[in-house]
Parts: sequence; C-alpha cells; structure tokens
Amino acid sequence: MVVRHPHRLPLLALGMLALLTGLWAGLSRLGWDVSLPRPGFSSLHGPLMVSGFLGTLIGLERAVALGRPWAYAAPLLTGLGAVGLIVGVPLLAAQLLMLAGSLVLVAIFAAIIRRHPALYAFTMGGGAIVWALGNLLWCLGWPVFLVVFWWAAFLVVTIAGERLELARLQQVSGAAQAMFLLLLGILLTGLLLLGWSFDGGVRLFGLGLAGLALWLGRHDIARRTVKQTGLTRFIAICLLTGYVWLGISGLSAMWFGGMPVGPQYDATLHAFFIGFVFAMIFAHAPIIFPAVLGARMTYRPLFYAHVVLLQITLVVRLLGDAMGWSAGRQVGGLLNAVTLLLFLGNTVSALRSPPAQAGRVQTRAS
Repeated sequence: MVVRHPHRLPLLALGMLALLTGLWAGLSRLGWDVSLPRPGFSSLHGPLMVSGFLGTLIGLERAVALGRPWAYAAPLLTGLGAVGLIVGVPLLAAQLLMLAGSLVLVAIFAAIIRRHPALYAFTMGGGAIVWALGNLLWCLGWPVFLVVFWWAAFLVVTIAGERLELARLQQVSGAAQAMFLLLLGILLTGLLLLGWSFDGGVRLFGLGLAGLALWLGRHDIARRTVKQTGLTRFIAICLLTGYVWLGISGLSAMWFGGMPVGPQYDATLHAFFIGFVFAMIFAHAPIIFPAVLGARMTYRPLFYAHVVLLQITLVVRLLGDAMGWSAGRQVGGLLNAVTLLLFLGNTVSALRSPPAQAGRVQTRAS
C-alpha cells in the first residue's frame, strides 16, 4: 500500500505504540501474569491509553483538518510523552510533554473557532481546554483516579461537539441546543466538585454522561442513516451502540459514586472508554484513517466482527465486575484487548493505495 502523506505515519505510529503498550499494562492491572519492564508500569495504563493514544490520534486528525504545519506539534508532543512513559524518563518530563501537546490542541481549536465561530467548534475547543486542565492537575500530583474523569470529559465533549456539527443537518431546535449546554454544564460542574467531594462529583458527572447519551441518541443523524446500507449503516450502528454504553457508564457513576479502585470503578470507566469511546473510533476509522494517510479504505462486512466482539467481551467483563467473578473480569478484559487488535488488523488490511487523481478526502463521518 502506498500512502499519499507518509510524513504523518510516524505520528500515527506513536499513537499506535501508546495503544499497544497501554493494552499490555492493562492486562497486568487485570491480574494476568505478563512481564513488565519495571515495577509500577501497570499504573501507566490510563495515561497511555487516553493522552498517549487517543490524545495523539485526535491531535493528528485536527492538525490534518486545520492544515497548518505548526499544528502537528500536538500529536508529536503527546506521542513523545507516551514514549517517555514507556522508556522510563522522569514522570514529570513525560507529563509536561503531554500537557504541552494538549495546549497545542487548544491553539488548534482557537484557530478553528476563528474560521467557524459556531457552537460545535466552541464545544470541541472546550473539550481541549478540559484535557489541558486535566493534564495540568496530573502534573501537579493529582492521582489518576481523579484525573481520569477530566480525561473522560475531554473525550465526551469533543465527540459530542463533532456530532453536534452533523446534527445541524437535522435542524436542531434552540431548546435542544439549550438542553445540550445544560448537560455540558452538569458534566463540568461534576468535574469541579471532584476535588472537594469525590463521591458527589462522580455522581453529578454520571448524570451529565447519562443525559448526553439520551441527547445524542435523540438528535444524532445516525438515527436516520442506520436505515441505509453499507458503510453508512455500519457507522450509524457503531454510534448508536456507543451511546448505549455511554448511558450505562453514566448510570453506573450515578449509582456507585466515587470509587477510586475496585470492580465498580472498573465497570464505570470501561463502559465509557471501551464501550463508548472505542465504538466512536470504530465508527470514524473508515473516514479518519484514509483522510490522515491519504489512502482509500474498502468497506467490508467483516468490520462487524470487531463491533460484535466488543459488545460481547465488554458484557462478560462487566458481569464479572457486577458478580464478583474475577475470572469473568479477567477473561473479558483480555478479550477486549484481542478485539482492539482485531480492529487494527481489519482496518489496516482494508486500506488501499489512493487513485492517481483522488479528490480530497473528507474527515467527517456521515
């Protein structure tokens, strides 16, 4: 396969390295006997998966969309921060790299807002600010079990902003937009409460997640496009299943409240990060990867394999959490990792060299 933009491959590779290493660390956290490079490495699972992988991927996609050379500093810095975590540089050095990358993403959205001062752009820019604040708190010594909610807010606000952009096609009413802003306010208020009342902050945060799940399920164009065929239907199914998991995560947070460790904490976070976030990645990958690499991607029904397996393996994991069934949690978590590897394999194998006179590739999912 020949790609049109090979200079972007190293940046994408940094994100993939963070993903694979984060999965490796995650298996250790689940209790699997895997060799690690040093003691405490498993604690890097969250930072590698969120700021290392997802932050780098979002930064790269936004740099491509903006089209300014300086914007590529965002994925470069977060990717280098992930490498720093992996090889064992002083923790603060890696944290500062990731903070710097998130600040560049804020600057990217500032440039986007100047071009398009619309609600969706302000929303995504707000998500980038939340990520930067979360990284700052991490640098200041806040524990990951608190910071992870700031990282989660970054992702859900960014994704909601992207979907809000497309929801314009359905002419979302002013009342619906006001409700959207109210739900964002609830979510962010929960974040601000975390430092004073962890339990209350998590419950309020969960209310915001559950509300956004309902809002997105009601107003996303996927409700209409799911009736179509081929890739369009596949994307819609991924989105709608992701909103279900977002709602489950929100309800779990509301029910269990602040739990720094344990099966309830695992269920709340992984319903969000695996069920919701990776469903969004599955949906957007056929659009984003070709846009970033300048290649084509051939849609195949085989893509449903990693979508279905994600649902099954996550249900097994969460049943293990709910029933105190450690084997179910461990096996479900292992199969979650296998599913993500299958997704990468399906995605890479579907990429094709671009035609000689290919037109510009869009970076938005339908």
